[in-house]
Amino acid sequence: MSTALTAFADEVGPDGPVAVEGGLTRWDAAGPLDDGVRVLRAPVGLVEYQPAEMTVRVLAGTTVADLHDELASAGQRTALPDRGGTVGGAVVVGENAPTMLGVGRIREAVLQVTYVSADGRLVVGGGPTVKNVSGFDLPRLFVGSFGTLGLVGEVILRTNPVPAASVWLAADDADPAAVFDTLLRPGAIFHDGARTTVLLEGHAVDVEHQTEQLRSMGTFLPADGPPALPEHRWSVAPSELRRLDTSTTGEYVAAIGVGLLWAARRQPRRAPEPSASEVARRIKAEFDPTRRLNPGRFVAGMEH
Repeated sequence: MSTALTAFADEVGPDGPVAVEGGLTRWDAAGPLDDGVRVLRAPVGLVEYQPAEMTVRVLAGTTVADLHDELASAGQRTALPDRGGTVGGAVVVGENAPTMLGVGRIREAVLQVTYVSADGRLVVGGGPTVKNVSGFDLPRLFVGSFGTLGLVGEVILRTNPVPAASVWLAADDADPAAVFDTLLRPGAIFHDGARTTVLLEGHAVDVEHQTEQLRSMGTFLPADGPPALPEHRWSVAPSELRRLDTSTTGEYVAAIGVGLLWAARRQPRRAPEPSASEVARRIKAEFDPTRRLNPGRFVAGMEH
C-alpha cells in the first residue's frame, strides 16, 4: 500500500463517527450527517496510468477535472461526471454522467476500490482488469454507497477513447424516442418537453452519416452544447418519460434511454421495498456494525 493510503487509514482510525468530503457538489444527496461527525479528506494524486491497457489508478481525493486533463493527453476519458467533484465522491454518489450513452455507466467503469473499513483497516476489492476479478464484486457495491460501507481511498477505473469527432445538434420538431430508436450509439439525447438535443460521437464519417439521419427526422441545427440541467436529479423508468407531469417536476430535461431526469423540483421519496431494506440492513451490519461511517446518510431504504 502507498504511504498516502496508509496515512489515510491511520487518520480514519478504528473509532468514532467519521466521513470523507470531496467537492461537496452532492454533499446532502443522501441526507445530512449526524452531529459530531469527524470529516476528513481522501488523499490526492494519480498513481498509475496505462493508456494501452485503458486503466488508471487514482487516489480518491483527486478532482475529476484533474484526472480527465491527464487522460486527455493520451486521448482518453472515463465515465465519471465532470461536475466539480472528486473521483471518490463521484464513485460513492454513483451519479452517471449526463452523456452516459457515450461514456458508459460508473458501475461498469470501476474495476477496483481500496477503502478503509469500519475497523480502520485498508481493504482491496476487485482487480486491475475484469478477467482478474473473482468472488463478490465489491466495486459495484461501493458505487452509490455514499461512504456508508467503507471510506474509499483509491480506485482503478476503466478508460475509453475520446471520439475523433463530436457534434451537438438540436431540433424543436423531432420525436426523441424515434431518434433513440434510429441512431447507433449516440453520445446523449436530451428532451425538455419541446426541444430534442443530441450528441453525436465517433469517426468523422459516422458522425456525418448520423447527422443526415437526424435531419430526416426533424429540423436539426448545430447547438452550442447540452441544455442547461435543472438542479434536482431524478431516477425514472424510461417508459415513465412519456407520462411526465410538469406540475410535479417543474421545468425538466430528460436523458432519453437511460432513465435520468433533471427537474426544477425534488423527486418525491418513494417507500423502499421491504426486501431491499432488509438486504441493505444486513450489508450495513456486515460492513459497519457500529454504524460509524457517514452516520445519518440514507441509502437503499435504510437509515445509516
